[in-house]
Amino acid sequence: MSTPENPPPTGGDEPGRGLSGVQRAGIVLGGLAVLLIVFVVLRGGDDSGSDSSSSSATGTASQSASTTTAQSTASTGTSETETGDDSGSGTGSTSTSTSTSTPAVPASQTINVVNGQPQGGVKTVTFKKGDQAVLKVNSDTADEIHVHGYDLMKDVEKGGSVTFTFKATIDGRFEVELEDAGTQIANLEVTPS
Repeated sequence: MSTPENPPPTGGDEPGRGLSGVQRAGIVLGGLAVLLIVFVVLRGGDDSGSDSSSSSATGTASQSASTTTAQSTASTGTSETETGDDSGSGTGSTSTSTSTSTPAVPASQTINVVNGQPQGGVKTVTFKKGDQAVLKVNSDTADEIHVHGYDLMKDVEKGGSVTFTFKATIDGRFEVELEDAGTQIANLEVTPS
């Protein structure tokens, strides 16, 4: 009985064999993770649910697929802007969509805290459900501001201010307070849309 000169391969570590299935899957999953991270970073922090985030994603996807003009036209419904200059058409459609969604953001509601008390008494600030809520607190007292119901908390320095920006998704009436002092400074009211 003779023994073969070259034993059969036993694994993927032999030179010239290529990548194993596990290695290929790892590379594909790594690439998908990178694409997901790039998408999230380019998408930005728009939580309003408006068309601007989807238009931004469409603009980004169209730039990477080299079909900027066609998809920008589809997302904006116009072709006049895109046909004149192909170099900035994706950017132009994104900024156009963003500017149309800007009026949906309500003005900031401000609460002033003087000597540890809400100036003018405890007031009610109102937002509609689904709106982007912007609540600013100016305080001459250092404390933690707590928006109950939404469980949002931020520290404010003496003589400083903090701003809460969030989507009003829970309707009802919630207390806003100086957490450490236990002093209510406002009522947050979110009404059904």
